[in-house]
Amino acid sequence: MVSVVDYGIGNLGSVLNALTEIGEDASLATTPAEIGAAGKILLPGVGAFSEAIENLRHTGLADALAEHVDRGRPLLGICLGMQLICRQSAEDGQHEGLGFVDAQVLRLPSGPNHKVPHMGWSTLELARDSAIARGLQSGSDVYFVHSYYVECNDPSDVIARCMHGISFCAIVGHENVYGLQFHPEKSQEIGLSILKNFADL
Repeated sequence: MVSVVDYGIGNLGSVLNALTEIGEDASLATTPAEIGAAGKILLPGVGAFSEAIENLRHTGLADALAEHVDRGRPLLGICLGMQLICRQSAEDGQHEGLGFVDAQVLRLPSGPNHKVPHMGWSTLELARDSAIARGLQSGSDVYFVHSYYVECNDPSDVIARCMHGISFCAIVGHENVYGLQFHPEKSQEIGLSILKNFADL
């Protein structure tokens, strides 16, 4: 069972559909109690970092997620959700994140050959083995939509990288916490296989 956090921001329908497609039971978690009862948590998100983190804190979900992580239970952030698990974000000022991964969120630099936001299919380059990347190979293409990227302070937290003007973290993992900058629910078989790996942890 994977519980998907509903905090008012996120593409919940497509994420739930993807989990159903891989044969995983999924439910929405909207309260701290529901997060507390969850075995695995998926934190989705689209939009502004500041609004998202404020929603999580105002509803008490941020504290519940921290307790979930402290108990050693798996958590996966996708897109904005990956950025939220970091220590801080430079999006529209400085904002403190959930702090599960020692990393910061920075704006992608634009250039003549790499527009921002970064939208579309791009290629992953694996940095290390991980249970969540089981069966994944360098050269796999996944679907991105983002203007900000995660930079880890500890290189060992980087599972895969991607190039869009600069090399940035596409998959991170620190102990029981994982993040995907791309949208696995839009990344066809590759994305579904990564979600399956998370569900099987």
